[in-house]
This record gives sequence, structure tokens and C-alpha cells, in this order.
Amino acid sequence: MPDSRAIVILTGAGISAESGLETFRSADGLWAQHRIEDVCTPEALARDPALVHRFYDLRRAALNNVAPNPAHEALARLEREHRGSVLIVTQNVDDLHERAGSRNILHMHGALNSALCAACGDRGPWQGSLPPGSVCSICEAPSLRPDIVFFGEIPYEMERIEEALAGADLFVSIGTSGAVYPAAGFVRMAGALGVETLELNLEPSSGSGWFDECRHGPASRLVPVWVDELLAAS
Repeated sequence: MPDSRAIVILTGAGISAESGLETFRSADGLWAQHRIEDVCTPEALARDPALVHRFYDLRRAALNNVAPNPAHEALARLEREHRGSVLIVTQNVDDLHERAGSRNILHMHGALNSALCAACGDRGPWQGSLPPGSVCSICEAPSLRPDIVFFGEIPYEMERIEEALAGADLFVSIGTSGAVYPAAGFVRMAGALGVETLELNLEPSSGSGWFDECRHGPASRLVPVWVDELLAAS
């Protein structure tokens, strides 16, 4: 029988780190130069908007120097060739999944190539620098900010994510620490619903014990192997 399972995939910083993008926990680099409290909270934005905007301008510019890796490409292939549905829920704010060819993606923590109007809530594509006071094209308020879900803010698409997990047959977590909620709780939510769960991570995560199966190693190696196995069995 063809494999028509509904698959929900959570991806985290580990999958993009192999393309050269830094994670929150990098020992050096851009993140290490700033405390999270200074660049990734609503209070930081209010206190020093120039610093926060500049920080995300640098991260946005860094996207020009990286490319999707075999893990991103394998997930795009899975979406194209799997007989069932594939949804990628990503904690990452980069566009590497899209550039690899994936289309069914939810960015729960926002996106670097997007701007959010703090006045009217409109979200739209943005390239290049985003200076404080940039004007919203919808409401014309000088209120554009990085479209990033800061610590203390509610992630995007939570209702859709929970609905997808409720209808899934398989939940796969790739490149996540298992330490950042609410995403860290998805495996327990899936398990409580009887959904099969799989972890693909460089090393055991904080939530490894909740998964039915764990495979550890680089995402660029593990993900293509897993996709090949799944498609060969369908």
C-alpha cells in the first residue's frame, strides 16, 4: 500500500547551522556579541531600536552568504514525492527551506526577510536594511520592525500547528535543542495523540526521551538517508 501518512516536521537551528548560520548557542560570532535580552525582547526594541534593527540587518545580510544544504534539499524532495502531506514547522527565521524548494512551511518565530508593522500588524516581504522609523505601506505609520517573534511574544500559527499535529501520523524533529517552548512540547503533544515520533539531531536533545526513535548525527547526513528510506518504502 502506498505510504500516504501525514507528516509534520519541526526544524530548528541545527539544520541551518550546517549551512553556516549561527545558532543562539554559538560559542562565537554575531549572537555571542550580544545578550539575548539586548536584541530579542520587546523591551530591547523599545530601549534601543537602532541596536535591534542593526542586529537583524546583519542577520538578514548573512543570508546572502549561505545556501541550503542536503538536509533542506531532502525535505523539499520529500514534499514533492511523498504521497501524503508534508508540513514543515520551522523555528528558523532564514529562508533556506524555501530556497531548497519546500513550499508548505510555517515560520513560527517569524522571518528575516519580512517586516512587521507594530501599529497595524501587517506583515510583508522585506529585503535589505530596515532602519527604525521605516514606514508601513498599509497604514503609513513609521512603525516597521523586524518580523521576529521576540522572547515573551506568542509564536505564529500555533492553532494551525496544533491542528496539524492532531491530524499527523508521524512527527519528526530535526536539529532542535528540545529546550525552547512551545516547540519543545510538540513531541509530548504528538505522543499523547498516538502519533509516531522521530528525532534526527546532532546529539540527544533535552526531549530525546519522549521520542519513539532517535537518530543522532549531522542533519545533512541523517535527513537524506531517512527521506530515502521513507520514499523507498512507499
